[in-house]
Amino acid sequence: MRIRVKDVLELLAAGDSEDAILEDYPYLGREDIRACLTFAAALTDQERL
Repeated sequence: MRIRVKDVLELLAAGDSEDAILEDYPYLGREDIRACLTFAAALTDQERL
């Protein structure tokens, strides 16, 4: 029943809509997709050296 953050991000990057992802993974909610995006944004919040 789990899907990796990476998998959700790859689906979004490939052009899949939130609705399509939710249809394919009915145990996910819209808030789960948004949580993946928030997590990815936090990981990329690095200062450049």
